[in-house]
Amino acid sequence: MKYITRLLLVLLAGVAPVAYATTFTFTAIPDEDETKLRSRFEKVADYLETQLGVEVKYVPVKSYSAAVTAFRNNQVQLAWFGGLSGVQARRLVPGSDAIAQGYEDQFFKSYIIAHHSTGLTQSTNFPAIGGYTFTFGSKDSTSGRLMPQFYIERNLGKRPEDLFKRVGFSGDHSRTVTQVEAGVYQVGAVNYKVWDSMVEAGKVDTSKVQVLWESPAYPDYQWTIRGDVNKTYGDGFKDKVTKVLLEMKDPELLSSFPRQSFVPADNEDYQPVEDVAKAIGLID
Repeated sequence: MKYITRLLLVLLAGVAPVAYATTFTFTAIPDEDETKLRSRFEKVADYLETQLGVEVKYVPVKSYSAAVTAFRNNQVQLAWFGGLSGVQARRLVPGSDAIAQGYEDQFFKSYIIAHHSTGLTQSTNFPAIGGYTFTFGSKDSTSGRLMPQFYIERNLGKRPEDLFKRVGFSGDHSRTVTQVEAGVYQVGAVNYKVWDSMVEAGKVDTSKVQVLWESPAYPDYQWTIRGDVNKTYGDGFKDKVTKVLLEMKDPELLSSFPRQSFVPADNEDYQPVEDVAKAIGLID
């Protein structure tokens, strides 16, 4: 029955049924709890399948680097990357392109957060956090590692390993929040969207952990697609995927990111991210 339904979708979309022999797959960096990610992106897969007229599958991964590897190996043809992971993927797969970003991703931010026991308070000036224990998110996270490390080094003049009593990598933003709230680490760096969403949902005890500082804006998350998709799925497929993403209007789908909409993006938008990654030695 599912095959018949898909075949009808193909015919209605005006795509030759033979194109159905290849499933269109995508992944996303695991920036939050895996259960939440699976629920969110399986809904996106259903939306893409209906709109594109091809079978679409979401492929979960365990790490940011695994998302990049899956893209490089053509295990996925589309990915929801962060700024840094997108740069890494496009450098490995010539011809791949950033095609859409969240409206908010044009001016994304990181927060530095701290446990109440530090006595540190919120300020527009970069906080004096040297000597505390500190956790980033994933090692390849833009908002949870790249940009925070850049601002730490620029403002405090030392690399993290020379500045903090202990440095950790939580793996994702929600875990960073819970670890700092619990006092496992005294200070941490987190994606502002995840923090704001967790606070709004009542999942953060703000008597135990608070925001100290927010970064200047920078470009972050984006959808990146391989340059060879037209050869596999037919002429114009890349443009069709781009159009479908930009026309995603369902409030439930958008709120799960959370983004208010998607807007056009291109590789040049992420040159500042690549420049920062080179400056602090994360890429050559």
